[in-house]
Amino acid sequence: MNKIRDIQRVVANSNCDAMLITGPSNRRYATGFRSTAGKVLVTKDEALFFIDSRYIEAAEEQIKDCRVMEVGKRSDYILRINEAMKEHGLSRLGFEYQVVTVSDYNWFSENLEAELIPCQELLTGLRSVKSADELELMKKAQSIAERAFEQVLGIISTDITETQLAAELTHRMMMLGAEGCSFEPIIVSGDHSSIPHGEAEDVKLKNGFLIMDFGARYKGYCSDTTRTLCIGKPTEEMRKVYDTVLEAQLAGIAAAKAGVTGESIDKAARDVINANGYKGAFGHAFGHSLGLDIHENPNAAPGVKEIIPKGAVISAEPGIYLKGKFGVRIEDVLYITENGSEDITNLRKDLIIL
Repeated sequence: MNKIRDIQRVVANSNCDAMLITGPSNRRYATGFRSTAGKVLVTKDEALFFIDSRYIEAAEEQIKDCRVMEVGKRSDYILRINEAMKEHGLSRLGFEYQVVTVSDYNWFSENLEAELIPCQELLTGLRSVKSADELELMKKAQSIAERAFEQVLGIISTDITETQLAAELTHRMMMLGAEGCSFEPIIVSGDHSSIPHGEAEDVKLKNGFLIMDFGARYKGYCSDTTRTLCIGKPTEEMRKVYDTVLEAQLAGIAAAKAGVTGESIDKAARDVINANGYKGAFGHAFGHSLGLDIHENPNAAPGVKEIIPKGAVISAEPGIYLKGKFGVRIEDVLYITENGSEDITNLRKDLIIL
């Protein structure tokens, strides 16, 4: 799967003659090829992938809709790009302004025979809407992560550490077909669970809430899931907080559909948390987009006036965090439709007590 044709379409309708793609996620989005190097040049009529000898054979076999050309030293990239721009009579070259370093920008400016135009939004706009093929890959990643979660439930106890549980979860995802993790798993228990993005530590799991935030990466695409479990019997307050977070998540999900703003989705969930007496205990956003990167655009967050498009994929992850006591977060992933959303997460959401 590659998106060369889609990129050519937006380039043709932009103020750029061509787009130079250098970032790893956008490079994979364009070509479907996984590598740690290479540059893609996309014009309205042609696409070229410049790569060194380490990847040339695999690139020639795997990349479609793109002319693959081998380069040697760093200066060869400049030579090839200049040749292609001259061949096609092009002068305005778009680049990823959020990806290109100052050093590379200076190098491009000094050596490329083209005017550099910042236009990463062309790719950001395309990537904000997922195709049917992309959605299937994300569902596969989600399925892998969920199966791994279900497999580790039986080993959770106060006899193992947070880091051991994180390692076991990662191992299970890899054994089930993941390329790797979408991000380092967040495994926090007891009073440690009040830290929204706490790091797993080499300490035994504690009684109380256990937050497990994890994701698998499959053929480049990410999943993202959080479940809060309880080791031992929960208190009345713990149950109230858990129920409030679940109610908030369901309210946000009900508000999520194409054509609404990101802040309106967030507000639907935040209002529930505030109304139940926990104003100020939900510090992060309701959700973020994901795909080839674990954080993409658009977002469902306070102050976000951006309209959520049909085909976006966003997380739904409200939480309540009571400093020094405990925290709760419940997270699903939603595919946004015209009239609502499809929840591609299939794990149970009632409180699991171990």
